[in-house]
Parts: sequence; structure tokens; C-alpha cells
Amino acid sequence: MSRFTVVSARRAALAGAAFALALLAGCASDAARMSDIRYDLGPIDSGGFAAAPASGTVLKVLDMRAPDAFDTDKFVYRLAYADAQRIATYRDSRWTAPPAQLLTQRLRTALASRGTVLDGGDAVRATVLHVELNEFEQVFDGQSQSHGEVAVRATLTREGAVLGQRSFVSRAPASTPDAAGGAGALAAASNELVAQLVAWLAVQASASP
Repeated sequence: MSRFTVVSARRAALAGAAFALALLAGCASDAARMSDIRYDLGPIDSGGFAAAPASGTVLKVLDMRAPDAFDTDKFVYRLAYADAQRIATYRDSRWTAPPAQLLTQRLRTALASRGTVLDGGDAVRATVLHVELNEFEQVFDGQSQSHGEVAVRATLTREGAVLGQRSFVSRAPASTPDAAGGAGALAAASNELVAQLVAWLAVQASASP
């Protein structure tokens, strides 16, 4: 074998090794990106909340309260077809913020298009909305079928007196049986839930003296 052939073989081997390392580095980079996927509720369509309270109203929307399971950015799911009393979380997918925060922000944005919305940290006298988040999870009805489910209880008060209270539940089907499908379903369910809350508040406002 000539010296030229040996050198060429070595160069080819080194080039192959460099390519393999680059490929592995790329795969590792892709894996790193895939291991920390963050979801939110997507853009808001203010046109879907036409039944908001009349313009000029002032409402304090307090931060939603939530149980420990939903007071975190972990993405919760439930295998209802296998063990309906057990919840689990995705390892590589999370929310950009705890669901209660995401829903609070969405509700305030929807209501702010028709009136003044306060967060409760001021001395202004106004009607106060308290919302408790009870469920925010992807529920698997089967191995390849799931839906997003959101449930809250809302209480409206003024100067310590309860004006109204109601529980709301919203569900939306997931397009795929994974975190991406669940995120889309929960976003749709959240929008529907906010629409229900806004409509209820409009009725309460019209009924108030």
C-alpha cells in the first residue's frame, strides 16, 4: 500500500469520525430541546367573549387558587381507563406557568376588553371574583383517546356578601394521545371555560341592583 493510500485512508477515517461526532452532537442537541417542551394556552380570541359585562364596570379578579397537583408547571394526565384515581405527569413536557396563573391571565384579558379589571392588590371598592381551580388535566379514556378537562368554582362577592356562586366544567377532545394533543385540548377547554365564566358574570352584573 502506498503512502498516499495510507494518508487518504486516515483522512477518510478522521472525516468519518468527525461526521459521526457532529451527528451525535446534533442528536444530543435535538434530544435536549425535546426534553424541555413548554406549552401555554395559545393566543386569545377576544371576539369569543362578546357576552362580557357592560363597559364601565369594575371587577377585582383575584389569583385563582389551586390544589398542589395543579399549583405547578407540571403537565398532569390521568389514565381513566386503567386507574381513574391516579394522576401522573409527563417527564419532558411542562406548562410555561402553573395552570391557575395561565387561566387567571386569560380571564382577566377577556374581561378587560369590556371594563376595568383589578387584581385585588389595591384599595378600590369593587365586586370581587374568587375562582378555585379543581381540575386541569388530560384524561385518557383509552390508550389512543383522550380529552382535556378543566373545572372551577367561581364565587362573586361584594363587601363580604356573596352575590353568586357556580361550578363550571369544560371538556375538549385531544387530536393526538400525547402532550401536544393534550395541550391543544386543554387550551380549547380553557377558552370555553372562560367564555362560560364571562357569560355568567354578565348575567350577574345585569341582575345586580
